[in-house]
Amino acid sequence: MKIISQNFKLLAVFLMVIGFTSCSDDDDNGTTAPTTVVDVALANNLTSLAAALQATDLVTTLQGTGPFTVFAPSNEAFADLLAATGLDLDNLSVSEEALVKNILLNHVIIGETINSTALVNAGSGYTNTGATGPNGENLSLYFSTSNGVMLNGSSTVTNADNTASNGIVHIVDEVIGLPTIATFATTNPALETLVVALGYADSGTPTVPYIETVSDATAGPFTVFAPTNDAFSDLLIELNVTELSDLGTDTVDAVLLYHIVSGNIQSSGLPNGTVSTLGGDITADNTAFTLTDANGRVSNIIVSLVDIQSMNGVVHVIDKVILTPQQ
Repeated sequence: MKIISQNFKLLAVFLMVIGFTSCSDDDDNGTTAPTTVVDVALANNLTSLAAALQATDLVTTLQGTGPFTVFAPSNEAFADLLAATGLDLDNLSVSEEALVKNILLNHVIIGETINSTALVNAGSGYTNTGATGPNGENLSLYFSTSNGVMLNGSSTVTNADNTASNGIVHIVDEVIGLPTIATFATTNPALETLVVALGYADSGTPTVPYIETVSDATAGPFTVFAPTNDAFSDLLIELNVTELSDLGTDTVDAVLLYHIVSGNIQSSGLPNGTVSTLGGDITADNTAFTLTDANGRVSNIIVSLVDIQSMNGVVHVIDKVILTPQQ
């Protein structure tokens, strides 16, 4: 296991001392220095985070005005990341530094102070982080609160609501990796049947290896129109079948292709007219926010579930499965 260098640990301690000294000096003058999210991280002994921020030149950024909501990984979480990736914060290449910086920014919501009460009241949903993916679009972050506050299905808040002068810090037990399309498909319960359909198509002779492709951060990018569980249930009724396996893997493969478009097309870039999917052409109406297949069947794009951005593409959730042309 690679260990964060003693120099970085000393740096973190040094920064903490400087912060406390500054507070003392300001108190003598009748003022109190701001306690930024960086100071809060140091006060909670998150030395690994401090080292990573220093290595990627993000300390000054997070000492800025903000506001910021920071999901701060524990030292143990960073140790697991370094062990798994072989990254050495002492000796990062240019590309490795850019990667670590993007990973760190994937823990930061810029422009909002979101406390745990707000997250719990929301229940689940998506927000954007400071990290970027294709075309410089900000990556999405999925949160759920059915079993504690969980982020992208794996990282859990263990110490919430550490307030700062420029935001709030929630300590988490796992580094939040850069998401793929698969991340968002597997973490949102409303898309469980889509995941089943992808796996089922892969069990035959798929046009593309679906699970492998949507899980590959370097693939694409793709735009995916993702049907909900209810959309698949309605499809089975419409086709008078009991389950997906009644359709055959070739049929499911052909149908899935009509939900995938090459390129990263956010909702603001949705055309008014023909959209060329991997399966064939469908028609989009960017005012009504609908997709119409070759059979005249209309799928509504769910406006609250658009622009779910990952490293290998963007997901827009729809309420009806798009079908291949029926003879």
